Amino acid sequence: MEKKTMVKATIAVAAATATAIVATGVIYRQKMNRNRESWARRRRTEEMVEELERSCAAELDRLGQLADAMGVEMHAGLASEGGSRLKMLLSYVDNLPTGDEEGLFYALDLGGTNFRVLRVQLGGKDNRIVNQESREVSIPPHLMVGSSQELFGFIALELAKFVSTEGEEFQMLEGRQRELGFTFSFPVRQSSIASGTLIKWTKGFSISDAVGADVVAELSEAMEKQGLDMRVAALVNDTVGTLAGGRYHDNDVMVAVILGTGTNAAYVERANSISKWQGLLPKSGNMVINMEWGNFKSSQLPITEFDQALDNDSLNPGEQIYEKLISGMYLGDIVRRVLLKMAEETNFFGENVPHKLRAPFILRTPDISAMHHDISPDLTIVASKLKENLGVINTTFETRKLVVQVIDIITKRAARLAAAGIAGVLKKLGMEASSPTHQRMVVAIDGGLFEHYKMFRKCLEKTLSELLGEQASKFVEVKLANDGSGIGAALIAASHSQYNGLDE
Repeated sequence: MEKKTMVKATIAVAAATATAIVATGVIYRQKMNRNRESWARRRRTEEMVEELERSCAAELDRLGQLADAMGVEMHAGLASEGGSRLKMLLSYVDNLPTGDEEGLFYALDLGGTNFRVLRVQLGGKDNRIVNQESREVSIPPHLMVGSSQELFGFIALELAKFVSTEGEEFQMLEGRQRELGFTFSFPVRQSSIASGTLIKWTKGFSISDAVGADVVAELSEAMEKQGLDMRVAALVNDTVGTLAGGRYHDNDVMVAVILGTGTNAAYVERANSISKWQGLLPKSGNMVINMEWGNFKSSQLPITEFDQALDNDSLNPGEQIYEKLISGMYLGDIVRRVLLKMAEETNFFGENVPHKLRAPFILRTPDISAMHHDISPDLTIVASKLKENLGVINTTFETRKLVVQVIDIITKRAARLAAAGIAGVLKKLGMEASSPTHQRMVVAIDGGLFEHYKMFRKCLEKTLSELLGEQASKFVEVKLANDGSGIGAALIAASHSQYNGLDE
């Protein structure tokens, strides 16, 4: 009996041991499978980043072809209206500031839900900008969808209030009319330095009776009703204003570029090179061209599935392709789209895709700039931004490193493409690597993307030098410019004053 009991016990122990061994084996296999799956997901993530890098590649040969394509489009846009994707608009600014300007000039900058009024006292070559003052005013929402008379009436009222606070430090010559530069950042069809009809509203404005009207005439009539004796000397856009502001401080500024929320470029063209020009050529022989280069498109642009999806989801599919690749409005969202695909296909942020990651434009360019510039040993700023913007917590160091790598790829592509555009404009102006002689040329760049995103700026400058070649790049300087829409507009008003030449 005892023997039978012992045999049964032995069998039970053996069975339990076997079960335990089997269970251990199952657990081990499950763990191995999880490790294999985790390794496969990690490898797939790395492959996706490698694929992104390949599809965003902007090697020098391609960039050179893009610069040439920009030049071809510029020539076509100067030859005829509608002949190019670049509008190549005549700004009617044929005299840029020289630094000799004297007197008191005003500027009005209308480009969004706020507008700004500014005055500047110019003191000629020796004193330059003696004094300046500005005020920002919010536009009541109901005026953005009301009537033209109501909107311009409100602007003229606020402008008149600002003029009434003119202190003794601002001196108006006796018997002269105040003059103003009007920065109007909406699509207009300009017909002279101080006239232009509104093509359409953007940025939340919808005032139907203003479309097709001359915005300078509307503003002038409203100022007259306020008893404000002021002449609009120039209607400009912010890029042309940036060129004027740059030229005021450096006579070699020939090109201005905006690299901020959006992007655009303007440059000084020889008037006899503008085939579509009708009428007498300006005495200066020059004309500032507003390129509207955001609409540039070429088969050489490295466009990915993420760019195509962003374009398809935009309010203007098929338009402003260059802008969607390089400007601050879009870089953060391109990064978000890449991270979303990684999260969906490889559990990049864990088993669940963060719901915030599906929200368009939740990741802004200032956020990716902060992550890109994170030099902390464990990338704590990256972790903080992922938590703050996307609700992602407990990321690994490897995950954070891959996020920075994605940002680096998208940002450097943008900077290199922007450099190619600038190189195209400089080549149009004769700055070729093969030219035996060069004159100094300065590019004035305004906008937060260039000013605040150091990695972007460094990459752009390095790429531009590579494209131009060692010899030509010695003669090209890139300078940060500020406040083209304010000071620049006032300076253009000064250079196109009705009183110019009277004191000679």
